[in-house]
Amino acid sequence: MTDRSIHRKRGKALGVFELIAIAVGGMVGGGIFTVLGISVSLVGAYTPVAIAIGGVIAMLAAYNYVKLGVYFKDEGATYSFYKKTFPSTPFAASLIGWWVIFGYISTLALYAYTFSSYSISSFSFANDELIRKAIAGAVILLFTMINIWSVKGMGRVEDLMVYTKMVILALISVALIYHSDTTLPTLFKNSDHTTLFSILIVSSLTFVAYEGFQLVINAVNEMKNPDKNIPRAIYGAIVLVILIYVIISLGAILSMPFKEIIDNKEYALASGAKEIMGNMGANLVIAGALLATSSAISGTLFGSSRQVSVISEDGYFPSFLAIRKNTIPVYAIISMATLSFGLILIGNLEVILEFGSITFILVSWLMAFANLKIRDKTNSSLAIIVLSLIGLLIGASLIVYYEVNSDIKQIYSTCIIYFILTLGAWLYSKLTLRTISHHQ
Repeated sequence: MTDRSIHRKRGKALGVFELIAIAVGGMVGGGIFTVLGISVSLVGAYTPVAIAIGGVIAMLAAYNYVKLGVYFKDEGATYSFYKKTFPSTPFAASLIGWWVIFGYISTLALYAYTFSSYSISSFSFANDELIRKAIAGAVILLFTMINIWSVKGMGRVEDLMVYTKMVILALISVALIYHSDTTLPTLFKNSDHTTLFSILIVSSLTFVAYEGFQLVINAVNEMKNPDKNIPRAIYGAIVLVILIYVIISLGAILSMPFKEIIDNKEYALASGAKEIMGNMGANLVIAGALLATSSAISGTLFGSSRQVSVISEDGYFPSFLAIRKNTIPVYAIISMATLSFGLILIGNLEVILEFGSITFILVSWLMAFANLKIRDKTNSSLAIIVLSLIGLLIGASLIVYYEVNSDIKQIYSTCIIYFILTLGAWLYSKLTLRTISHHQ
């Protein structure tokens, strides 16, 4: 097969600011609002510390993506890196492709559902499930059209949403800190029962909120100077997200009763802001949440659709998903959007989110393993790779431990999803091998 970098012309439409926006947009979605409640319930005042440690683990994982991304320069990212590093294992490559793409579909569903929940939270019909799902479908449709419209147009929209939401979230957090009626030493004293083990569990769960930085690599064919802009965008985005997450968590724990954060979870910031700044504060939080989920939908749809197209070209997904119009994988974008809306209609998003969480950390470990094999070619540090392998393995184990002790049914449901996807990947890998043998 001809190398993709040869036969596909690069549009060079995306600069470093657009790429950072894609990464930040993919990370700061609904994750932080959910993780905040879980974190406070487990470690109290140590939430900002746990979130920062989660960011460090994400940075270690990103190191391998950056090195592999600069070396291969393939928009297939996770899938292509593994396939090219281990060329004699087509089933493994197909398997990773199926797992990763379904993980993206699940996060798209989550972001859209969170968007719709916030958008109607102040209305009398806030709990109307039909309206909530209809709005979720509408926002997916909107960003499907934007992504099909043009790469440059998507980049500009993403810029506007991401940088605006960061300013809003920072302003809200600073306002909460300013109006705080306690201090960190006091909170630490009241949380003296917290253990290092529980902090590391929260760090592992928080790591999921950093999912999305790898979307930068999916845009390699549309970016300027990938050798410099891939590391700049990924590392820069993670640093920005760590800062915004820590500031948000500080504002929440300093100004709000822990019970309110735990009980409200996704709506904790909105309710806290309303208590301190009135309706205007609550509306500002809602606006920030809507921008956060919107940019996450757009960035995830952009990056994951490119990966779908690449996997389809290799025969592990239906071939029509590889078709592009002006370098844009239109059918892949439409298919991703349709499947994510289908998941919203089916419901049970908690199971889907759990699958996405475990998949992200598992695949990050596999990327570290791939980088270990070709570290001389990628010019990578053995010490950093080993550190990331150990950190990610511990993180995955802690997530499983937490889920087993909190809701064992989640693990069963996740295993069923893995089985179905593994079966699909196996069938397509066999079909592709049969086709290759026939042509030979």
